[in-house]
Amino acid sequence: MKVIFLKDVKGKGKKGEIKNVADGYAHNFLLKNNLAKEADQAAISQLAGQKKKEEKEAEKELQEAKELKAKLENLTVELKAKSGEGGRLFGSITTKQVATELEKKHGIKVDKRKMELDDAIRALGYTNVPVKLHHDVTATLKVHVTEEA
Repeated sequence: MKVIFLKDVKGKGKKGEIKNVADGYAHNFLLKNNLAKEADQAAISQLAGQKKKEEKEAEKELQEAKELKAKLENLTVELKAKSGEGGRLFGSITTKQVATELEKKHGIKVDKRKMELDDAIRALGYTNVPVKLHHDVTATLKVHVTEEA
C-alpha cells in the first residue's frame, strides 16, 4: 500500500515521503496513529502544492536574509567600555550587549546566538563579528569599542 508520511517514522520514512509499505503495517500502525495517510491522487497533489509553498517561503526567507546582510554590513555598532592600560577592557563585550545596542540604535533585532563570536571582545577598537542570518547567508557586523569617560 502506498502511503504519504505525515511524521518521521524511524526506519521507514521521513515526513512528506511517499513509500510503499505492507498493508497490515499501514492499516494497523501508520494510519491508526496518524503517522501517514493513504497516497491517493488528491493527497499526492496536496503534497505537491505544499512543497511548492514551502519552496516559496524558503526563497522569501533567503531574500530577506540577503537584504538584512546588506543593511548590517553598512552599519557600525558603537559601544563604550571602561579600559585599563594598552586598551584592555575591564570585563568584556558580549554578543548580548552587541545585539541590545544594535536593536536600540538601529532598530534591527538579531538573536545573540546568531552572532558567531568565538570569545567576548576584550580590547578597544574595531572588531568584525560574523552574524549567521541563514544557512547560506553570513553577514559581517563591525563593532567599535571606545573608551568610556
